[in-house]
Amino acid sequence: MKQTSTGVIRRMVLMALAFGLLLGFGGLPAHAADQLATHVTQATVNGDGSLEVTSTMRFDGPPPAEVIQRFRTKEEVVGERDYVFGVADLRASANGHDIGRVTEEAEHVVLTIAPGDAEEIVVTYRVTGAAVRTAGDQTLVRWDVLQGLSLPVQQVEGELTVPGSFTDFKCVAGAPGSQTACTLASGGTHESFMPRFTDGPRGAGEIVGPRITFPASVVAPNEEIDERWTVGRAFTGTGWPLAAAAAVLALGAIVLYLLHRRAGRDAHPSGDPIEVARFDAVGPGEVEFHPGGEVLPGEVGTVIDERVDPIDITATILDLAVHGHLLIVEQPRRSDFAPTDWELIRLDAGGRDLRTYERDLLDAVVPVGQRTMVSEIGPAVTAAIPEIQSDLYDEVVAQGFYDQRPDSTRNVWNTAAIGVIIAGIVLTALLAAFTTFGLVGLAVIAIGLGLAVVAQEMPARTAKGARLLAGLGQLRQQLMSQRTDQMPKGHEYRELSEVLPYAIVLGGADRWLEALAAADDDDQPDSTDLSWFNGPDNWHLQDLPDSLRNLITTLNGQLFAR
Repeated sequence: MKQTSTGVIRRMVLMALAFGLLLGFGGLPAHAADQLATHVTQATVNGDGSLEVTSTMRFDGPPPAEVIQRFRTKEEVVGERDYVFGVADLRASANGHDIGRVTEEAEHVVLTIAPGDAEEIVVTYRVTGAAVRTAGDQTLVRWDVLQGLSLPVQQVEGELTVPGSFTDFKCVAGAPGSQTACTLASGGTHESFMPRFTDGPRGAGEIVGPRITFPASVVAPNEEIDERWTVGRAFTGTGWPLAAAAAVLALGAIVLYLLHRRAGRDAHPSGDPIEVARFDAVGPGEVEFHPGGEVLPGEVGTVIDERVDPIDITATILDLAVHGHLLIVEQPRRSDFAPTDWELIRLDAGGRDLRTYERDLLDAVVPVGQRTMVSEIGPAVTAAIPEIQSDLYDEVVAQGFYDQRPDSTRNVWNTAAIGVIIAGIVLTALLAAFTTFGLVGLAVIAIGLGLAVVAQEMPARTAKGARLLAGLGQLRQQLMSQRTDQMPKGHEYRELSEVLPYAIVLGGADRWLEALAAADDDDQPDSTDLSWFNGPDNWHLQDLPDSLRNLITTLNGQLFAR
């Protein structure tokens, strides 16, 4: 009984072992293959440089769930360039059914294959761009038939069908970019005309590719090169880009010169210079200053520099005071450190009629029947200054010194300059983005900047204006050289005062101010000695230079405050 039980136990153990062995060898699924047994390629090189490739992959065991192959579409070349390859009609099939899915990445076309239970996969595609031009009118066709595969391969084989004779053939294998020779590469003999190659094993991602050279008459190059964008390439400073930029600059310089010659050059002064004012001898060692009355100090500055500057407005105020339309009264300081202030008093002087800009200036600064402190000149007066400047521009045109207002002329040309600069910026962006001629756009910008400079010279004076300019040059020389101590006795204050507004605009004001101070021949205060400028009770003519300089600075600040 005991032996029977032991036998039963032994039989049960043997049955359990047999069942386990059955599960191990027959009941469990087999492992998927982790490599290809063979990768065999048939490739046809066409006369137009394209390739038609058929690769057959056989597995070493059951296939994996997914196989991925990446075909490169770009290859870096020296000089910030890339060869571009086209991979078209890419498909994978097994047993006559498509089993592949094609997607695109930045520089690859990706084929994702689901083999199922297929033992063999056929991949077909067409390649363009792999035939490149080489020296000696030759065409090199190079393509890695094995590349970017997610599985290792035990054996790689291939054969090329060529359209005619070739001059060189080899095969490379290894890591991407490798120049290591394949195990075998042969062809071009009577026994084996078609090039063949063999290599292996190769790991996942490694390459195997033929390199075959033909005369260009047999296989035409079809290379496509993509120029990568760089700042250096976009703004190439050699060859045609540099020549084109230089030509544009030269042409622009010529155009600017012709524009300035036609629209910015003063007319020829036909006649003698216009005499604005003169010093006339009235006795031995005595002269008087006689303004002509046609051109006033404010207009003098506008004709000289073609602009209504703050000094032109200030000189006009002083000229109005000298001719009895204003009285300027310097106020005593509240303390030694308090700022100086002046009161402007409107007077009803006879004489010549005021010009529009003079009347508008008087009405803005000191309305009729009122008095104004310089320190109290506010926004209302400041707001009137542009209109007064406009009146002055109109005046110099009305008198025939300009055909058109200088400010309007400048605005037209400044607008044109801005337009050229904007066009140059847009052109630079486009040329730099898509070509190597970015310097041409910069040349256009430079021309626009040059036009902006030339625009400031565009207000051209008429023949009369040119004559006036010549006359002002003569007057300036006189103001700088004429002796200041020759005014008739007893009339020094009046004569020297009339000179001042012109000297303030043309130059030499300091020497004429010093002459006024020197005309004082006593030690008594001179607070009311001048008809147009009064000072505090203890004020002397020796103080006039400093007083007037302070007044001019303060008036400019108050009238042109922003």
